Amino acid sequence: MEPTLEGGVEVHTYLGPNDERTLADDVLDGLTRPLKELPPKHLYDARGSALFDAICELPEYYQTRTERLILQTHADDVVARTGAVELVELGSGSATKTRVLLDAMSRAATLQRYVPVDVSATTVHAVAELFGGEYEGLSVYGVVGDFERHLGHLPAPVGPRIVPFLGGTIGNFPAGSRRRLLRSLAKVLAPDGHLLLGTDLVKDPAIIEAAYNDSAGVTAQFNLNVLHVLNRELGADFDVPAFEHVAFYDRTQEWIEMRLRATAPQHVRIEALDLDIEFANREEMRTEISAKFTHERLRADLAAAGLELVEVFTDPDELFAVSLARLV
Repeated sequence: MEPTLEGGVEVHTYLGPNDERTLADDVLDGLTRPLKELPPKHLYDARGSALFDAICELPEYYQTRTERLILQTHADDVVARTGAVELVELGSGSATKTRVLLDAMSRAATLQRYVPVDVSATTVHAVAELFGGEYEGLSVYGVVGDFERHLGHLPAPVGPRIVPFLGGTIGNFPAGSRRRLLRSLAKVLAPDGHLLLGTDLVKDPAIIEAAYNDSAGVTAQFNLNVLHVLNRELGADFDVPAFEHVAFYDRTQEWIEMRLRATAPQHVRIEALDLDIEFANREEMRTEISAKFTHERLRADLAAAGLELVEVFTDPDELFAVSLARLV
């Protein structure tokens, strides 16, 4: 598709008319399995995104503020060690953490290009225009696409490239999918590029579980909101109050599972799919996993993707890590 151009901002769209929403396919696949599940990306409609922003400010939810503090502490060191002139951001969102890195690159006088990648054209245009107007001489090449499928459309690097993949998002993928995604990221780094990866660390399970079972119930609202999404988008008739939020730490897998549990037997009709689903009393549907990492697991996952760990930056309490990696 032809790019849209506005000043120094160039945005290319690679999503087809049926690409942006794969909700119907995911529901048909996930809700007909013996253990019902949905991928976590469907938690993030407009209301879900607003609820997640609220979660990030909760006292129990340490991840966002801890990662931000790590970035603020080490951004100048990261830029100095990588010599990065270009930043490729996957799943741009509000790009608040990205600003920390762009500021460091600007201070080092290396900043040349910013490449935001997101499935939302609105988001890509917004962050492209914001940063394109804020940093003098910055070139912006926006990509409207899915980072799991459209990384091949990234432009060739203009110099050493840094690719931040932050927020612990990599933990939402099971081990096999996680390593496949890391291999895809490795392919777009180029020999002098670096990956900057945010990962939540294994720690006291009580701290982890509290982050997903906040006392204000915001995470419960966030989780239940996916049923509103299915009702609205697919003509489903989920009785939302008849489900409850469940989140627990699996000590064997070392991950959090978020689920929705039926509090009574349920018959659900999904009109758009001509599909009827039964939920037994207390039957659960998984909506998210969030893997937690040891340094050994992190190193092994990176090695399986052809990457080597350069440095791990953590907070004093070892709650969260931001890791710098490069091609072997």
